[in-house]
Amino acid sequence: MAYRRREGFSSFRPSPVEVGGEYDVSVTELSRRGDAGVAKVQGFVIFVEGAKPGDNVKVRVTKVGRGYAVAQVI
Repeated sequence: MAYRRREGFSSFRPSPVEVGGEYDVSVTELSRRGDAGVAKVQGFVIFVEGAKPGDNVKVRVTKVGRGYAVAQVI
């Protein structure tokens, strides 16, 4: 039996962050590669370059992808 995607339905939701936006975040874990901290804004994953778990930092978003963002500490 073949499954078809419903018209107008998408699991993609708009990003709560934008490129250039500044946010106060808490880093909760390391990325799988270990090179960035992972934080969330409204459940949206943000990879924070150079941060580690336990850090509370202010970040600026440099890239927004489908389901994630990349940010730098400011």
